[in-house]
Amino acid sequence: MADNSVLSFAFPAVHGRKVTAAFDGGRLTSDGGVLLLAQAERRMGIAGRLAACIADPRDQSRVTHDLDDILRARILAIACGYEDADDLD
Repeated sequence: MADNSVLSFAFPAVHGRKVTAAFDGGRLTSDGGVLLLAQAERRMGIAGRLAACIADPRDQSRVTHDLDDILRARILAIACGYEDADDLD
């Protein structure tokens, strides 16, 4: 079996800090793959395209979270296995 644990991926910097994903730390979390999924979603703009298809009747002057951010959070929560998304408040 091939050893793929030496692969690493670089992500865009966050607040000037380098972010790297490496897979040589063993089983640390079951949600680590969501970083890759989130990066792919942002590059492809899936949540933004979905949001453009949905009418948003909310008063925009009172909106805290844009519709694409809400959809992105829901998509990633489902991908992590949190299908009821009750902790997204």
